[in-house]
Amino acid sequence: MKIICIGLNYSDHAREMGRALPDNQVVFLKPDSSLLKNNKPFFIPGFTENIHYEIEIVLRICKLGRSIADKYAYRYYDRLTVGIDFTARDLQSSLSSSGMPWDISKSFDGAAPIGEFITVKEAGDVGSISFRLEKNGKTVQSGNTSQLIFNFNQIISYVSGFFTLKTGDLIFTGTPSGVGQVKRNDRLTGYIGDRKLIDFMVK
Repeated sequence: MKIICIGLNYSDHAREMGRALPDNQVVFLKPDSSLLKNNKPFFIPGFTENIHYEIEIVLRICKLGRSIADKYAYRYYDRLTVGIDFTARDLQSSLSSSGMPWDISKSFDGAAPIGEFITVKEAGDVGSISFRLEKNGKTVQSGNTSQLIFNFNQIISYVSGFFTLKTGDLIFTGTPSGVGQVKRNDRLTGYIGDRKLIDFMVK
C-alpha cells in the first residue's frame, strides 16, 4: 500500500510556513513503515530535536483506478479518518535550504499515525468536514475541508495520473495552520466533529 500526501493544501498553513500558494498540487510519499495504528505511542527519533504535528483528513482508497476523472473520483474512497503527518522540521529546513530533497524528514518510521476510520456517510458533507487536534487537552489545530485549496476529487484525479491507486492506499489531504512541536509525554487527540478518532502518547 502507498501513503500519498498533499502539502500546502490550506492557504493559512502556507502563510504560516512562509510559502507561496501552490499552482499545482504538492505531492510526496511515505512508506508503509511510517504507518502507526491502534493508538500506539509515537517515539521521537534520535535524529531530530524538533518534531512537528500536522493533523489531516486521510482518505482510504476502495478500488483500483488510474487517470481518474474528477467527476468520478468520489467513487474511489469509502472511508476517512484523521491522521498526523509528523515532520522533523529541523531536518526539513536544513535539507530545503541546501536544495536537497526533504523526504526523510516526513517518511521515517511512525511518521504517519492514523485514527479509526468512519464511512463517508458518517462524515457528512465531504466538502465541509470540521476537524481538530488537541495537545494535552487544548485545541492547537482546527480546520474544515471547505478551506482546501484542492478538494478530495481534485486530489484523487491528479495523483491517479501519476500513480495507480490500489485498494487500501491512503491519501493525507493537507493540514491547516497551527502546526507545532511535540515533546515526550504529550497526548495528542484528533477529532472529526465531536467524534474522537485518534488518541495517543508521544514518548
